[in-house]
Amino acid sequence: MKENSCHFKVSTLCKVLKVSRSGYYEWLGHKPSAREQENESLKNVIREVYKKGRGVYGYRRIHAALLGKNLQCSQNRINRLMKQEGLIAKTRRKFRVTTNSAHPFPVYPNHLDRKFIAKTPNTSWTSDITYIATEEGWIYLAVILDLYSRKVVGWAMDNRMTAELIKSALEMAFNHRRPKPGTTLLIHSDRGSQYASISYQTLINQYGMVVSMSRKGNCWDNAVTESFFSTLKKELIYYERYSSRKDASSSIFEYIEVFYNRQRLHSTLGYICPEQYERMAS
Repeated sequence: MKENSCHFKVSTLCKVLKVSRSGYYEWLGHKPSAREQENESLKNVIREVYKKGRGVYGYRRIHAALLGKNLQCSQNRINRLMKQEGLIAKTRRKFRVTTNSAHPFPVYPNHLDRKFIAKTPNTSWTSDITYIATEEGWIYLAVILDLYSRKVVGWAMDNRMTAELIKSALEMAFNHRRPKPGTTLLIHSDRGSQYASISYQTLINQYGMVVSMSRKGNCWDNAVTESFFSTLKKELIYYERYSSRKDASSSIFEYIEVFYNRQRLHSTLGYICPEQYERMAS
């Protein structure tokens, strides 16, 4: 009404909107209470955190971020204020997994056995491959995650889903992390042909790692990596339309190295990012 009072009579606006003139003038002279001023201040911080989090944070992660800024408030209050501002976290979509386990190569036992918590870095890594659509065709992404911090320690992309793709990811992880000699490092994956291939297994033996593979048709045995791919697609891929594989590669690189590893608040880590988690523990 206030915005339109210069164009229409207040009496007309009150009649159309079915409010009393006295009520309108009382509201017009109302001074915000201390609580209302606090809420407005909180909304500004919430919008800032939401924007920095690229729209993927719900009220729980935003609550954790505010606690990190020494701002004390309840999750319910943040949830209510986010609804008032129309701030909704990006939602999850159905995720499909495809693994070709019909191959002549040997497969290995599931040594990881769903033990997804590692007490020290470079003791348990997991790996998997997913695909992303572009207007040029598919691009395939292979990642290596350290279960200690959930950090993506190695990754590679290519237009073909080959053993060379996962070897590149593993080489990156090994060269970046440099596991201490004598450390028992478990590398877990599904039993797809790329992971069972002779060239990939030769590289694993060269690095002195222990091979672990999921049971046939059981995606839960590699749930952490599956969850990462689901998060990647929910927070980035489903909201983009890539004109080329190069565009997709640049976008995914930025998400992994800038946002996921170094900024994104991870619920499993107590709502801090993987990089910070490793720094705090070192």
